[in-house]
Amino acid sequence: MALPLMPKATAVWLVENTGLTFEQIADFCGMHTLEVQAIADGDVAANIMGYNPITNGQLTKEEIERCEKDSKASLQLLEHPEIERLLNKGARYVSHAKRGDRPDGIAWIVKNHPEISDTQIVKLLRTTKATITAIREKTHKNIHNIHPKNPVTLGLCSESDLNKAIAVSVKRVDK
Repeated sequence: MALPLMPKATAVWLVENTGLTFEQIADFCGMHTLEVQAIADGDVAANIMGYNPITNGQLTKEEIERCEKDSKASLQLLEHPEIERLLNKGARYVSHAKRGDRPDGIAWIVKNHPEISDTQIVKLLRTTKATITAIREKTHKNIHNIHPKNPVTLGLCSESDLNKAIAVSVKRVDK
């Protein structure tokens, strides 16, 4: 089941503005019931501003009213192509711990898939062309500590994104 955008902020809004049970909110937001109860008690998410799922097209008022009347009913997320696109896009943030692994991932791609263009590597691993060039030319400031490692296992990109980049580059090379 797809989750709403900003599930914790959505849970805050639902707790503050509806008569839904903790279980209903937890199921809809993909959270544990105790976490929703902690939100209601003010122990969790005290500084989070609620995110209204009605004004953002994720729920209707009628759906909330239906579930308020029947505590066994589950909230159903509205299907919108834009919401699906945003949910499937994935996080673009790379934590500080993984940023040091990025040159290893670049080196692996350069070594194992030289047909992938620098632009594709920039988009895939969220890096710069200067870094890629420095690794290709072995002029990177930390080149002695760079060991090629699969970026999927490092958590820098998904396997499907890597496979798409490889497929696009193979088509480009074949032309």
